[in-house]
Amino acid sequence: MTGSAPDAPAPEVGPEAAPDPAPEPIVPARAAAPGLFRFSIEGRRAPALFVSGWLATIIGAGLAVVGFLSGPGLATSVLLVAGFALLSVGLVLLGGSQAIERRVAGEPYAGPSPVLLFLAIVVVTLLVAGLVGTVLSLLGVDLTQDRALGDLLTVALQALVFVGVVRLMVISPGALSWSDMGLRRPPARALLAAATGAAFALPVVFVTGLVASLLVPLIGQAPPSPLPATGTATGLGLHLVAGAGIAPFAEEIVFRGAALTAWLRSVGPTNAIVRSAVLFAAAHAIGIEGATFSQAFGLALVATVARLPVALALGWIYTRTGTLWASIGLHAAFNGLLIVVSEIGLSAPTAFLLG
Repeated sequence: MTGSAPDAPAPEVGPEAAPDPAPEPIVPARAAAPGLFRFSIEGRRAPALFVSGWLATIIGAGLAVVGFLSGPGLATSVLLVAGFALLSVGLVLLGGSQAIERRVAGEPYAGPSPVLLFLAIVVVTLLVAGLVGTVLSLLGVDLTQDRALGDLLTVALQALVFVGVVRLMVISPGALSWSDMGLRRPPARALLAAATGAAFALPVVFVTGLVASLLVPLIGQAPPSPLPATGTATGLGLHLVAGAGIAPFAEEIVFRGAALTAWLRSVGPTNAIVRSAVLFAAAHAIGIEGATFSQAFGLALVATVARLPVALALGWIYTRTGTLWASIGLHAAFNGLLIVVSEIGLSAPTAFLLG
């Protein structure tokens, strides 16, 4: 009797016989936004902005240089105003071009670089100062007769330019919002954050004064104070409004709100804090003059290095708390302490450290 043959055992399937895994999809690398110094319109999303921005910048810079090298007179004033006006337009257009290219490339920060933003602020400030100075001169108004009032008006004018340029170049294109800078908070929480920042002012003043006391004898130069003592209660009050009220608010919007926040999105906290600190410190050396190149260099070096401690502290507390009100509070208290100390004549060597 024959039975059915038993089923043959299934052949073993070794690892080598396993089906190949599905290939992973190839994700194309994201193209970086073309830089401002790549002088080509190929691949650009806003070539007209790029070309017109560079043309206005180059022509404006040329006119400004010719104006600086010319002697005093009406023609010089016209050249400077025209140069600064064209240069301002050029830098703003380049900022717009950069913002568009970065947004299309999907970069984490789609706005103008903080350095470009700062350059635009400097040039617009010079333009506005020249125009206002010309108008006041034609009207016969001399602000030097009341130094404290003149300082207040100058700081207020600068603050308007600072906030206005940030609004134009950063907020309007959508690169950042006021909330991204940590400004949108209920009044009570904003005051608490400002008080928290102000609590650090005394140790920061101590460290900054220590650095200045080492630098000034070493370099042999002490830059003049932007808000020198007036010897009057009215002068002290006006300088407190300017130096401890208006200036900290405007400067924090630029250096921490815009610059530091932009760098936080692209280079990380430590690098962003250091970059914004260097930019802030170097900004306060602009306009410092000397009888010789070595003297001017020494004054600028002291003014820059001595401000690094407070600049780093401002960046640290901003990133630590996530609100601009904290850095505004520290900045205001720091400036206020130095103004009061300078006014009562206790520490003249650190008077130039006002931020």
